[in-house]
Order: sequence, then structure tokens, then C-alpha cells
Amino acid sequence: MRPVYMIAGGITRFAKAHPEMDFRWMVREAYDQALAEVPRLHPREISGSVCSYFSDHFTRQLKAGAMTQDYLGLCPKPSRRIEGGGATGGLCFQAAWEAVASGRMEVCVAYGFETMSRVKTWKGNSFIASASDMNFDYPLGGFYTGYYAMMVVRHMHEFGTTEHQLALVSVKNHNNAVHNPYAQKRQPITVEDVMNSEYIAFPLKRLDICTMSDGAACCILASEAAAERLCDHRPVKVTGIGTGTDAMRMADRPHGRVPLLPWESEEEYRELQYPGVHSFRAGRMAALEAYEMAQIEDPIRDLSFIELHDAYTSSEIQTYEDLGLCRYGEGGRFIEEGHPTLTGKIPVNPSGGLIACGHPVGATGLMQAVFALWQLQGRIGEKFGDPTLQIGNARRGLIHSHAGTGTYVTISILEAA
Repeated sequence: MRPVYMIAGGITRFAKAHPEMDFRWMVREAYDQALAEVPRLHPREISGSVCSYFSDHFTRQLKAGAMTQDYLGLCPKPSRRIEGGGATGGLCFQAAWEAVASGRMEVCVAYGFETMSRVKTWKGNSFIASASDMNFDYPLGGFYTGYYAMMVVRHMHEFGTTEHQLALVSVKNHNNAVHNPYAQKRQPITVEDVMNSEYIAFPLKRLDICTMSDGAACCILASEAAAERLCDHRPVKVTGIGTGTDAMRMADRPHGRVPLLPWESEEEYRELQYPGVHSFRAGRMAALEAYEMAQIEDPIRDLSFIELHDAYTSSEIQTYEDLGLCRYGEGGRFIEEGHPTLTGKIPVNPSGGLIACGHPVGATGLMQAVFALWQLQGRIGEKFGDPTLQIGNARRGLIHSHAGTGTYVTISILEAA
């Protein structure tokens, strides 16, 4: 495998709806923004693309990726569509990395989108629920908020996690997004606002849950030689890639020992039956793979920030543990002690995350990559018109994409060159 660099990125504003744009137009906006970052890159030098979107139902169109490829003027270059639930964008980013790392492509465009406003919220939730087992989970009322509520109730039972701790995640991410012009929700909130919002499925409240969105994002990945030739701004090297999977049905997931990270010991987890339904085995597998490749020995010390898939406040807390930021069971305490805040040990979701930015599924993982690129280039102030969210001396960032109830998880690590 040869070195791969992310050389540019673009993103539309994520919004409840973009009635003025269809999916092709949204992708074009993000693509043009990315191309403007590398003016020496002519479209004829692009080797091919990877397209990500979650659901044909939202576009009411099969092969929407082929239509987008044409709209971008990239035909007849190679392209393919990636779909993997909530991890679609993360899988797309890694597929583009593979195309360049393998030598098949010199420059690969990864673009993703979703147009979720085309249907009412209840219908959208029904489409999303189709990513559960349609013969088993779905007939039992399988909307994802219910699944995540069940998982965090078990986490609360096992570890004493509280609704107040969930609320702290929501407050952190919403208040970060105040400074992010691409975010869907930019209103500051308080713990009281979260605690007083209506329950959707106990203990998850309206402000604990991300919103459906319209939006698109685009990343351009390139070989080392192409990056050196094309870049005015510092390219960012992709130094770690990890992917994990798990059984679709939670009842099929095994109970056993924790897959240990190198700095963990059997003794400290002797009493914990993992993974159960309170944790994500796929996330731990992805972390193990990405950390080994990027030579991460201590994520809090070795990472400058994390952009994490927080479709629910509960899943952010659970993922702190899967990533080894704290021991299993201590995710609630981790947020309560302020460690993942902008001024904490390891800022998590400085962009505002999915909770505040929105979750147009096919674009979300690529959105994280774009924000990570700008962080590592030190350009958040330039791009946001406000330097508040810039992490000082950012050297290495992690992006995390998550599907279903943890059936696919991707982790990619980017490093300032």
C-alpha cells in the first residue's frame, strides 16, 4: 500500500431541507468547493470516484450515483456506489483510500449526499428502520431510537450512567455548533433545555437525538506524488484505517471478554461481560485496526481531536469506551469530568457532531473528514469565519462512522503532513 493524502474537501450547509437543490446540485456545490482548493487539479486528471448515499427511497431514484457522476462531468471515468447504513460516508472515504493506496487511481473523489426532507419524519424513520432485520427486529416496532434507548438503559443499569450525563453531551455538541456555519442547529442550549425536552424513547429525549437532514460533502484523495504537485495548502496524510462489523440482531451478539487494546489488561476487565448490548464490538475492532496501523499507543495523548458519530448522546458515551478513551462503564464520568470538551483532554465533536450539524446519512462520514482536514490545516477560522473551534496545534485527528446498532463501524486517522 502506498501513502494516501486528503488534499481538499467541500461541504454544503446541512439543513432540514434544501428545496432549491436536488441531490446532484448539492453534490456539485461541495465538489466545486473542493476543486477550488486545488486549482492546479484539472477534472481530466481525476482518475475516478466513489459515491455514497444510504437510501434509494429518499431520492425516489435508483442509480442516483450514476446521475451524479454525469452531473459532475466525470463520465466515463470509473465510479461505484457505497452503502452501509449510517457508516455509508465512512465506508466511502475508506473505499477512496483503497483506490489510491492500491495504485489503481492517482486522484479519487469521494462524494456523498442524502435528501431526507423529501418525506415526513415518520416515513424517514421507517426507511431508516429498514436497515434492521426486516424479518425479526422490524416487525417488533424496530425504530432506531427504541434500539438505542434499550442499549443505554442497559448501560445505565450496568454502570450507573445518568440522563444528566447524556444531556452534557448534547449541550457540548450544540454549543460547539453555534460557531459552525455549516451546522443545521446553531442555537446554544443548557442541561435544563435537554432535560425538559420531550421523551422519544426513555431515556432519550428530543435533544438527545440527531435530526434528518439534506446535505452533501466531497473529499479528494490523492497519491503522494499527486499531492505534492497539486497542493497549495498542506495535504493531510491518512495514516490509519479500521473497520469492524457485528451481527445485525443484537440478540445474536456474544457475551465474552473485552477485546483488549494494547494498554489494557485482563485484570481490569475480569468482571465485565462484554460486549452485550451496552457497547459496540465493531467499534472496538475498528479502533484496534486503525490504532495499530497509525501506531496510536494512547488515543488521548496521540490524538488532537475526534469527530465521532453521535446519532444519539448515548452512543457518544458508549463510543468513548470503545475507542479506549476511558474504561468500559466510565463514559458517563468521562463527559461529566469535561474531558471531551474543547478545553478538555481530547475534544470530541468540536464541529457539533451529528446531534447539531445534522445527519444526511451518505454525507456524514465525509463531513467529518472535511472538518478534520480543515482542523489539521489550521483553517477553521478561515472556513467558519470564527476561530473558536480551531484546536490549537492539531496534529492528528480521528473520524468515526457508525451504522445500524453497531453493525458497521469505520475509523480513519488523519495526520498533518
